[in-house]
Amino acid sequence: VQLVESGGGLVQLVQAGGSLRLSCAASGFTFDDYSIGWFRQAPGKEREGVSCISSRDGSTYYGDSVKGRFTISTDNAKNTVYLQMNSLKPEDTAVYYCAAGTCTRHIDYTTFGAWGQGTQVTVSS
Repeated sequence: VQLVESGGGLVQLVQAGGSLRLSCAASGFTFDDYSIGWFRQAPGKEREGVSCISSRDGSTYYGDSVKGRFTISTDNAKNTVYLQMNSLKPEDTAVYYCAAGTCTRHIDYTTFGAWGQGTQVTVSS
């Protein structure tokens, strides 16, 4: 199981109010096997569940801080998951990770066992 986000460690820099799309290319499994989640961690803060999409029925869940601004989607042909981020705010600045595991409405990182290396997103004010 391998997950690689948006260019593998490339820093993503965007202004507040802007948009950015992260991608997560998966190998070694399909989205029928595992759900995919997006998480983020800012310096000095705990890892936060951003969004996940269920392998069972395609249900999507979002954290309260990103609801209405972020959208998770999959391209099964490419075995890739995307996180479209709109109306970005400086508080969205964090390292973003994709992970494979079990998606529930709690977007609990402890239910995800395989992780990408993370990609830094910086939103300037």
